[in-house]
Amino acid sequence: MTTLENPAMPAVHDCTVSDCSYNHDGCHAFAITVRGDNGAADCGTFIPLGTKGGLDKVVAQVGACSRTDCVHNASLECTAQSVRVGQGAGDHHANCLTYQPR
Repeated sequence: MTTLENPAMPAVHDCTVSDCSYNHDGCHAFAITVRGDNGAADCGTFIPLGTKGGLDKVVAQVGACSRTDCVHNASLECTAQSVRVGQGAGDHHANCLTYQPR
């Protein structure tokens, strides 16, 4: 399978969520989805399994963002240069740390 990196989609620059199946020395998902409510910008691609998944190389990008209240969201597309994903508060295991409310 050939994967194409889309320069219009921001790269997942960093992910520190160690219990995500896609994170092994970087995010190996082809694209992540940012979602959430009540002020949280959760990584909707987070999967807490022991089995590692994703692509052979690190190419993760932001495929979609449903946080319409984020300053980086334009028509459900992320316009940030890159995003960071990390541990959220409470039961939010993986959050977009680049999220900024309008």
